[in-house]
Amino acid sequence: MGKLALVAKITHVPSIYLSELDGPRKGTRQDAIDGHREIGRRCRELGVDTIVVFDTHWLVNANYHLNCAQHFKGLYTSNELPHFISNMPFEFPGNPALGKILAKTCNEMGVETLAHDATTLDPEYGTIVPMRYMNVDQHFKVISVSAMCTVHYLNDSARLGWAMRRAVEEHYDGTVAFFASGSLSHRFAQNGLAPEFAFKIWSPLLESLDHSVLAMWQRGEWQKFCEMLPEYATKGHGEGFMHDTAMMLGALGWSDYDGKAEIITPYFGASGTGQLNAVFPVTPNDGSAIPAAQASAALGYQAIGRL
Repeated sequence: MGKLALVAKITHVPSIYLSELDGPRKGTRQDAIDGHREIGRRCRELGVDTIVVFDTHWLVNANYHLNCAQHFKGLYTSNELPHFISNMPFEFPGNPALGKILAKTCNEMGVETLAHDATTLDPEYGTIVPMRYMNVDQHFKVISVSAMCTVHYLNDSARLGWAMRRAVEEHYDGTVAFFASGSLSHRFAQNGLAPEFAFKIWSPLLESLDHSVLAMWQRGEWQKFCEMLPEYATKGHGEGFMHDTAMMLGALGWSDYDGKAEIITPYFGASGTGQLNAVFPVTPNDGSAIPAAQASAALGYQAIGRL
């Protein structure tokens, strides 16, 4: 059947778009743009037809949602940073058929998911910004998945990722890539200090924590990282509560994953946040380590264990 060919954790910082424009920020994010283009090149080389983006800028308050319209086109202005992204054009095809397959399999595996193919809803910039560089010729179809999940357990997001891999491998006739679109630490610079932190991390603690996590990824210490993910997501100010990362790791096999991260764009600071582009090899996995979770009211995060 189908194949999950490439998985990546990617940046979408709006200063990437500023880097294109004439002005003081021109060229300052070329490394991130080059990383996006390299990941896009690898997807082409692997025969990918559809990119599924776990988008930490799509906020939802119930269920999981897929935007799988037939076609996307418009002008995008960020509601949170309109001075960074204003009237940015976007256009790429969608994949309604795959979106419905993904949602159906997620629901069958106990993760309530809705596919929206007949919708006027545009993707958010966690999808639009990377597609601007990876998909300039509209070579890839695109599906956006809600990954700023306000009332969701991380274990359900991991199950979602695993269900989506199962859907691709068992029910889809094609080749797919999954992208977790979000930062590591995501503590923005305090109002009034943004220019000072344009290329810096908010605090030495968060920067040190991010570097420790990246070292774990590069060494393949997934059991350790999966155990600490819920606390890292809260105390490390993870973007979108790091649901994109849980989805990505669920697809890879959670704590049983045996691959190691390849850093494409080295870690960098942006308005206080920690960013990078990294690729994760897709290895065989039966999904036995996909987590069961329980809420921990005392600690304020979800404690994840194995089935």
